[in-house]
This record gives sequence, structure tokens and C-alpha cells, in this order.
Amino acid sequence: MAIDKKYQQDVDIIMSHRHNLGADYWTTPDKRLIKGSPFSCYDCALMLLELGMDATDPILMEVAELFFAVWREDGRFKLYPNGGILPCHTARAVRLLCHLGYVEDERIKLTLRYFLETTYRDGGWRCNKFSFGRGPETEYSNPFPTLSILDAFRFSNYLNNEPSLDAAVEFLLEHWVIKRPIGPCQYGMGSRFMLVGYPMEDYNLFQYVYVLSFWNRAKKDERFLEALRALQDKLVNGMIVVERNAPKLAKLSFCKKGQPSELATQRYNEIMANIG
Repeated sequence: MAIDKKYQQDVDIIMSHRHNLGADYWTTPDKRLIKGSPFSCYDCALMLLELGMDATDPILMEVAELFFAVWREDGRFKLYPNGGILPCHTARAVRLLCHLGYVEDERIKLTLRYFLETTYRDGGWRCNKFSFGRGPETEYSNPFPTLSILDAFRFSNYLNNEPSLDAAVEFLLEHWVIKRPIGPCQYGMGSRFMLVGYPMEDYNLFQYVYVLSFWNRAKKDERFLEALRALQDKLVNGMIVVERNAPKLAKLSFCKKGQPSELATQRYNEIMANIG
């Protein structure tokens, strides 16, 4: 898919932030690949893809190399030069690289196997970092990293062919019932979650329904269908209206807050195609 001329200004704005952090490709000299949101290396690559840039464009190929440069032989990605390697960081890296078309790369295959081997007892994924303290709610997996990992797996042959991934889908469907913040990072489904966020870079109703629509375990489940109806109730003349995004994206036309978005509506149409 080529970039439509009407989105060229959006691309130019994103590109104008390319050296903000002191190095090329929206990163820092020491390669902090998710620093600077919503204009981090990670965020910008996904936005450029959303705007129609081909994954074989030299810019996105350079971004892919930056991420592969921090891949570890155990399958994890170290997105910050110092500190621990968190599952949510590896989740972001593998999600981006699968979106960029590298799902058949042997390094990505190893990362996907790493995730298959590290599921938590409720089917999702979590880490042992308890930023908000410990309580009964922290005994769950973290919903958003789990959703991101499933978004990566949907590009693979594991899609609808791996029982443990069905368990991860079930965990997310159950969160629709639980609603309250759960997991060590306490992701909830309150009023903020119910706002349509776009681009799909956080845990919100739109991304939740979009990712789950690829999984057979969810498609006919009443919890998923209820979430889908909640999303459909927000359509205006059949289009997705952006209700929430980062204020720094205000100049971008494809995701303008309070406005219908053609590209977001294309994602909604994918949802409907996925569920038949």
C-alpha cells in the first residue's frame, strides 16, 4: 500500500521528529527505542505503517535493524541499555517486527517460542515488577502486554492453532467481566478504556476488539460481542471517530481527536471481515 497524497503532511510531521532525541530514527544515542512517545522509534514506525509506508522502505528497514540489534539469544529484546528486560518490552518489539513482516525470521520464531514457554497460570503474560505495590489484583497477568503479544502471534502459523494462546484470549475476555484494574501494572476497563484510542497504541476498546477479532476463541463469545457492540455504538455514519490520543499528535490529520478517521474505519472494517 502506497502513502496517499492526503497523508503526506502527516508523514512529513512524523519525519520532522526524527532527530528529536539526539540520534537518527527517533531514538537516543544509546538506543532507547521506546523513549519519546508518541514520537518514539517504536511509535513512529507503526504510524508510518498505518499511513501506508511499505515495510521495505529504507527507513522502516533501518528501524527493524535497530530492534534486531537489541535481540537476545533467549528471544528477549533489551529496549533500554540499562535495567532489566521486561516482558512488555519484548512484547512491543516482537509486535512491531511482526507488523513489519519479519514473522518468519528465525529470531522472531525464537521470541514467539519464548512467549509460549512463559505464560502465567491465567493464560496471559506478566512480570515481577510491582510499581503500584502488591495486592490480590496483581496476581493476574498484565492485560495490555498480553494483547500486544496476541497481536504479534496473529501473523504466525500459531493463529487459531495453539491452545495456550486460546487461554490468553480467554484471560482477556474474562477481563471484560472483571473490569477492575488487574496485573502488576493494573490495567483496567474504566471510562478511559472505553474511549476509542487511535492510533492503537494503548489498552482501549478499539484495540481490544480489533486484536481479538482475529482469534476464533473470541469471535462468537458473548463477552467479545458485547465489546464489539460497545464499539459499534460509537460509530458515526459508519465511521470510527477518534475519542482519545496523545495531545502531541494533534497536528496529524489521520487521527484527529473528535473527527472521523478513514484509516481507523479501515481497521473497523477488518474487524467485521474477521468475524464474517
